[in-house]
Amino acid sequence: MTPQEIFEYKQRWMPIAYNVPLHSDLRSKGVSWCKQLEKYEWNHVKYTDVYEDSFYFESAHIGQQFEEEFLRWVRRQ
Repeated sequence: MTPQEIFEYKQRWMPIAYNVPLHSDLRSKGVSWCKQLEKYEWNHVKYTDVYEDSFYFESAHIGQQFEEEFLRWVRRQ
């Protein structure tokens, strides 16, 4: 996939994505974990709240795996 195709594909699934909020101090570890995935399967947005980033996943299954990896630092509402 070209970068443009990846961007357009993400735009289609982002409204219904599996969202995992994570403390911004763990940003680099979260991004490193996501790099094992394909680029089109995840998205990261910085500072979606105070000291918090959001990681979005196309698949709930992958999002739950990410959540389990960072369970101690994930804020669930």
